[in-house]
Amino acid sequence: MNLQHSTPASAAALAALKARSPKARPDELIPDVDPARIPRHVAFIMDGNGRWAKARGLPRVLGHQQGAQVVRQVVEACDDIGIEYITLYSFSLENWKRPKAEVEALMQLCIAYLETEEEDLKRNGIRFRVIGRREGLPKPVIDAIDRVTERTAMGTRGALSLAINYSGRAEITDAARWLAREVAAGRLHPDDIDEDKVAGCLYTSGMPDPDLLVRTAGERRISNYLLWQISYAELHVTDVLWPDFGIAELHTAIRDYATRVRRFGAVEEETRVPQPAPHGPGDLHLRGERVPPR
Repeated sequence: MNLQHSTPASAAALAALKARSPKARPDELIPDVDPARIPRHVAFIMDGNGRWAKARGLPRVLGHQQGAQVVRQVVEACDDIGIEYITLYSFSLENWKRPKAEVEALMQLCIAYLETEEEDLKRNGIRFRVIGRREGLPKPVIDAIDRVTERTAMGTRGALSLAINYSGRAEITDAARWLAREVAAGRLHPDDIDEDKVAGCLYTSGMPDPDLLVRTAGERRISNYLLWQISYAELHVTDVLWPDFGIAELHTAIRDYATRVRRFGAVEEETRVPQPAPHGPGDLHLRGERVPPR
């Protein structure tokens, strides 16, 4: 471990990471980052696949295929530094507006990805789940999702979630409908509805909220993604297109996150950990706060 992080809290954090994931070695891969400041949950908006392909004179679908290859690399790199939860924005409700041929190619790419990664996810102890509406998805996609979800359910080293047929507003709407039905059936009193009950009705129920949201391709917007869950997440935006996003870019995002002063809604000053690595050009750093875990 880096000497500047040789504190009881840092040592305990590193031990916890290695206990959960024995192959995790953040002390070797990013020794300038305090293990106590590695985020538990990172969400990604994987933007720029189409632009990557267009810049090379290739069909858009080839950009998506290249992006799928990056997913494996990023998931492995997150596991290597002890990130426990990864959520990827794969296909939004709005994406159905794209050309039919592209949508069909994306559905086939989803099936192919699950078939390719199923054994690795199971072998590496990674639990898989999908967040989003099942209605409207082709049956082969649903079958592939259900198969991989079931086969990886006993994983204990981490969790990979794909947001497919997903919309943050739709998610909150679905939660409101479920709560309304419970009230109408007399099983729930309106005054008993609090943030915990709403969170328990979301697609992400049982998962901690993201600590860090990473968006590629330079777009400065949330795009209807995890609207409830990222209320206090730190944001990192990079100009790098998703097919070019690699381990170095991931580590840059983690270093950026580790420099943030997170007051959790309070006013006490918190010591900023100095990070010598410079941020890449075009990175956007926005400060956020996060409520303490419930």
